[in-house]
Amino acid sequence: MMPKLSKCFSFTASRDWLYRHLFAAGGLRSVATDLGEGTTMHCWVPKLHRPCKPSLVLVHGFGANAMWQYGEHFRHFMAHFNVYVPDLVFFGDSFTSRPERSESFQAECVVRMMEAHGVHRMSLVGISYGGFVGYSVAAQVP
Repeated sequence: MMPKLSKCFSFTASRDWLYRHLFAAGGLRSVATDLGEGTTMHCWVPKLHRPCKPSLVLVHGFGANAMWQYGEHFRHFMAHFNVYVPDLVFFGDSFTSRPERSESFQAECVVRMMEAHGVHRMSLVGISYGGFVGYSVAAQVP
């Protein structure tokens, strides 16, 4: 008897595998950054940071992870920017043991993660919830 297809094939796992491959082939690498105090933020960062290019952070909205939000788009920015694509805390591979759940906390984590990668000046694009986080980034570090 043949097992049900649903037990053999996972659309989500297959799509994650495809996006990981596309991000890596597109010039990004997967990095988990320990921000301390029980917080780790995952981000796709440039394999090679080019100082002559500005940095661009692509912040996702509600969803599984940043790959699903920007998988079809990040390549268009790679020629002109050092592209960073973080998973917000509680999404993808980012997590914390801290009790904070606000956009302000998310923004603080994005800023700390970027600083950990030596980036102190950046442009930011946020979709949906990522827009609220981006607004909070701008308010915290104008």
